[in-house]
Amino acid sequence: MRKETKTYRPNVAAIILSPKYPLTCELFIASRTDIKNAWQFPQGGIDKSETPKEALFRELKEEIGTDKVDIVAEYPEWISYDFPPSVVKRMYPYDGQIQKYFLVRLQENGIIDINTEEPEFDEYKFVTFEDLFNHITYFKRPVYRQVLEYFKRKGYL
Repeated sequence: MRKETKTYRPNVAAIILSPKYPLTCELFIASRTDIKNAWQFPQGGIDKSETPKEALFRELKEEIGTDKVDIVAEYPEWISYDFPPSVVKRMYPYDGQIQKYFLVRLQENGIIDINTEEPEFDEYKFVTFEDLFNHITYFKRPVYRQVLEYFKRKGYL
């Protein structure tokens, strides 16, 4: 029996801490414009000529209107997930994404503006770690839990 080969889109994801960090630990989440009630962290594809860090800053500027963040930590591995059937059609030819996660802190002068040239989000908020999973779209929860537990074990959250 032949093993099915899956295609994953290289991607970066940003877990954004509010400027109040480390005194208060609040995480940025945003609701997608194209999928109702799909809350997530900002993320996006890595262009062929980019490093993951370059893609991180570009994607933040494109999605939330600012790249004024400081990198706090980086998840040590690439982590992948498969798209649910309802999303696969839209993301063809990819079956899922392979992601590099960064934990970043929004700078005091970092002004979030989701009304970008091509808005990906229609709402955003900062939530506590405990409240986060009440919002996150179901198919991203296992990956988010894995990454956040790692940052928690390392003492960042």
